[in-house]
Amino acid sequence: MKYMLLICGEDIAETDPSSPAYDDEPLDVAPWVAEMGARGIRLAGERLRPPADATTVRVRDGDVLTTDGPYAETKEWMAGFDIIECDNLDEAIEVAAKHPVAAHGMIEVRPFWPL
Repeated sequence: MKYMLLICGEDIAETDPSSPAYDDEPLDVAPWVAEMGARGIRLAGERLRPPADATTVRVRDGDVLTTDGPYAETKEWMAGFDIIECDNLDEAIEVAAKHPVAAHGMIEVRPFWPL
């Protein structure tokens, strides 16, 4: 079964990957990515830019309305995602618990609708 891991936190994605400080980032997800890739569990994943870089899109009465920034101000925000394939929810929880962000932020595990 496929699951989406929504990687959420307050400050886990504040570091700009192009800045020199990024190399000093204590949160290293590379070992987790390598392990889950080797196990054939991680299918895809990406880090997301901060909410300030978002554009919210709505269609009302045929008009496309856009707003800069996130839909709502929240303390925690989605910093990235991973798509995994596991035998069951227990395995998906085990995979999410191993993600480095789980110790500082939170990982929401959400199953895909079956086709």
